[in-house]
Amino acid sequence: MRTDPSTTAGASSPTRGRHLSALDGLRGVAIIGVLLFHTGHLDGGFLGVDLFFVLSGFLITGLLIREIETTGRVSLIAFWGRRLRRLLPALALMLVAVTLLVRAAGPPALVRSTLADGPWVQANLVNWHLLAESAGYWDRFGGDRVFGHLWSIAVEEQFYLLWPLLLALAALRGTRTGTPVAVLATALAAASLLATALLLDPADPTRVYTGTDTRAFSLLLGALAATPAVRQRTARLVERSAGTATAATAGAAAVIVALWLLADGTASSWLYPGGLFAHALACAVVIVLTAHSPQGPVARVLSWEPLRWTGLISYSLYLWHWPVIVLLSPEATGLTGWWWTCAVVAVSVALAAASTFLVENPIRFRAGWATGRRGAAAFAAVMVALAVLWTAVPAPPPPSVDVGALD
Repeated sequence: MRTDPSTTAGASSPTRGRHLSALDGLRGVAIIGVLLFHTGHLDGGFLGVDLFFVLSGFLITGLLIREIETTGRVSLIAFWGRRLRRLLPALALMLVAVTLLVRAAGPPALVRSTLADGPWVQANLVNWHLLAESAGYWDRFGGDRVFGHLWSIAVEEQFYLLWPLLLALAALRGTRTGTPVAVLATALAAASLLATALLLDPADPTRVYTGTDTRAFSLLLGALAATPAVRQRTARLVERSAGTATAATAGAAAVIVALWLLADGTASSWLYPGGLFAHALACAVVIVLTAHSPQGPVARVLSWEPLRWTGLISYSLYLWHWPVIVLLSPEATGLTGWWWTCAVVAVSVALAAASTFLVENPIRFRAGWATGRRGAAAFAAVMVALAVLWTAVPAPPPPSVDVGALD
């Protein structure tokens, strides 16, 4: 199996072209945190989404900078094609399967919300759709939406659309784009943090939690960590003092653990003025130091095979876990506590593994038809099929209101 560039470290010479198991392990940590949060066992586990964001910014920016250093440009069509092959097959499979299952067995309210949210998921705008509905994020995560968790996928997809465009413009100045990209990432991250402060409603932080502009700093701090200036300074630190680098990695990891244990999405007022930013910064430190110290103690812990395997299926696991939680609720299964948690995790992992190894990886690595004109035709066909799905599946009638009872 070929190594996908997006799973390798940024473009530093010690890590160029090398698959880093520790970064897979970090994905595993992130999805485990999200699973524990959504099953009610870890209030701060939602911060696993931020870890995903920082990782994505780091890996994608490293990939783009390598391309600029090698070719002097960014091939946007090729980049977006790789992203589609990576993300769309598993997403489309989940959308179709869950929609049909909800229509067959779900309550009417769940069917209506699924059909209403689906087109926005397909357009990668579901975070803004949910914001437009003015429902609080923390209240909204109940049994009435199977696609509510996909707001974070939408944020990443919007980043994948806009950030490469900016780097393609930076590449017009030549191959030495490291400093401009670092300045751009820093400035935009600062602007994102400022937007968070200005738009924050302490009574309901939904706008700043799910808005692309106010969450961009996590992706951008990861991007900053992938720039040549940061990579070179990190490499020098590791070469000159491996002990200091290990201490810094462990210290940043301890900050992450502490925040996951202390954070509460609604009660922790310190999260939005700067706590999320501090968490993302700590994640960036762990990522870049781990990428340059693949034999260090933290990297070895993160490379533990079960954790790494969980990371390898983390994308599909993220896609499937929330619909499984909604459809196999304690009310539906009769299970509670850790028995229920184990059941939904087992089902989610089984579905994610099947999706990863039977759909995701074959198309991502071995499907020659998924590239070029045939790939474009396949993409168009999937888009049309999903659009037909949202319109062809009949929605239950809205609940009737007995006007006479109001008199």
